Amino acid sequence: MNSYETIIGLEVHVELSTASKVFCGCSTRFGEKPNTNCCPVCMGIPGALPVLNKKVVEYAVSTGLALNCTITKECMFDRKNYFYPDLPKAYQISQRYSPIARNGSIVINTNKGEKAIGINEIHIEEDAGKLIHDADNNITLVDYNRSGVPLIEIVSEPDMRSSEEVLAYLDKLRMIIRYLGVSDCKMQEGSMRVDINLSVRKAGAKVLGTRTEIKNLNSLRAIARAIEGESKRQIDILESGGSIIQETRRWDDSANESQRLRSKEEAQDYRYFPEPDLAPLAVSDEMIDRLRLLLPEFREERIERYQKEYGLSYYDATVLTSSKKIADIFEEATRLCNMPKEVSNWLMVEGMRILKEKEIDPWDMCLTPNRLSDLILMIEQGKINRTQAKEVFEKAFLEDIDPKAYIEKHGLGMISDLDTIIMTARRVIDENPQSVSDFKRGKTKAFGYLVGQTMKAMQGRADPKAVNEVLQNLLK
Repeated sequence: MNSYETIIGLEVHVELSTASKVFCGCSTRFGEKPNTNCCPVCMGIPGALPVLNKKVVEYAVSTGLALNCTITKECMFDRKNYFYPDLPKAYQISQRYSPIARNGSIVINTNKGEKAIGINEIHIEEDAGKLIHDADNNITLVDYNRSGVPLIEIVSEPDMRSSEEVLAYLDKLRMIIRYLGVSDCKMQEGSMRVDINLSVRKAGAKVLGTRTEIKNLNSLRAIARAIEGESKRQIDILESGGSIIQETRRWDDSANESQRLRSKEEAQDYRYFPEPDLAPLAVSDEMIDRLRLLLPEFREERIERYQKEYGLSYYDATVLTSSKKIADIFEEATRLCNMPKEVSNWLMVEGMRILKEKEIDPWDMCLTPNRLSDLILMIEQGKINRTQAKEVFEKAFLEDIDPKAYIEKHGLGMISDLDTIIMTARRVIDENPQSVSDFKRGKTKAFGYLVGQTMKAMQGRADPKAVNEVLQNLLK
């Protein structure tokens, strides 16, 4: 195996977060009732004419600029002809000959250091519909809601050599796109899908091997397994004296193998020709300059600024900027309460714990900067202790609730009445004579037990500091 080198290039399809589709006014909302976001244009009814969505062009140009591409100032659209049940027009409007952007790059970091991955091109196209296979009734249904949703396809150079590099590239690409705000890149919803072009060759060889394409992967785990599995399959064939056939394959994750779909099509198989219903697209210098000025502050810049402006460590700044949404919440909540370390701790400790345990995307969390700031200020003001605050934080993180209202409704506010704490502590002392005796003989764990019992008796709502002081005084 070590005598072979794996060559990988990716085609990444990204659904753009525009309100309407690329060539009509239908909604792009995900999860709507099947076949409700459709019209004659995206359904391919004869005589219906497409009208280009300007926001799609702006998003595509912004992505090209962020990926260090050259923007094509004069480009056009082409028809890619093929028949498939989820493609109602029997052709797809794309950009074969003059993509909107070319010749870019992304720098990734792996265990072996930095590496630049080339971007061959970015082109605009429309998405197809979605096939829904009903195995119980042995039928396939078609939902055309996704038909006409705007896509950009980002085509890399064959510069990657391992699944580690591929995952680093996809992580960096997704982060850039999310920071731009042009897509949510939710792989589980199909708004980011990956095709793998993979070949193997003898180590040191200059000529590329015959490649295969694995279509429509929508999880990082499946992508890594597909790379390892397809690389092994090709090496085994070559080692046994066979040859690789250029073809399109699909990855079966449950069987841990790729399966043949069809022989690989070439450009002529799609019979590309200029789209007659759309005028050539002119991208002005003014548009490019305007969009360049609107590019956001990306992760690397934020990491540096967070260390200088907020006094955070490099590690803390790196964790906070791993998601744009978390970074935005951190900045705004810090502006509201002026406690950057406290905000950072809540997001990094409790926030990251919830994301991991619940297996949710930061994009889907409900927490807002105002609510996080309110909760932190209530802790500082002694209105709620940290133990109860963790419960409130998780609720606000996962659900659309106001911390103040939730605390009041569920009686979670801190009991600061000293007489109540003293009365409860005395009762705990009376009920636990052995622990009191152990404490007086120097067993410090006994004191912790008494504190815990007092907090339990007060349903966790007492100020731990006050409980400690009261018990110390009573036990003297």
